[in-house]
Amino acid sequence: MLKNYYEIVAEAIRLTENGESVTLPVNGHSMLPFIVGWRDCVILQKQTQPEVGDVVVACVEGCRYVLHRIICIDGERVTLMGDGNLKETEHCMLSDVKALATHVVDVKGRTHDLYAGWWRWAAKAWWYLRPIRRYLLALYRRTHHIVYI
Repeated sequence: MLKNYYEIVAEAIRLTENGESVTLPVNGHSMLPFIVGWRDCVILQKQTQPEVGDVVVACVEGCRYVLHRIICIDGERVTLMGDGNLKETEHCMLSDVKALATHVVDVKGRTHDLYAGWWRWAAKAWWYLRPIRRYLLALYRRTHHIVYI
């Protein structure tokens, strides 16, 4: 029996490495406004060739899994940043990128492709809005009743 979220994520990664597609609930607010923790799920698949802009599950600090967007790949070194983060980044190696998030499943059960149409455009625009993310996220949290726990 799985005892904690870390073990659940590790099992999801194991399944994706075997070619399975896994739907995983998300916790945390680091991917706001695109993925809402404790509400949305992501569909994970095996990561083949990571690219800048991919939303991935990666092991950082050798012991912690994050679901963040790749913002830079420099050789074997990968820099990740959550869409809801203001400045904070994490670093890992390419081998630490464990799974690719391909879709978001929202609270109504609708599935959204993270790399198609509006989602791709919005993610690029969101990157350039970093200087004012603090204000946009505050507005989003208030209008969507997001509370940090």
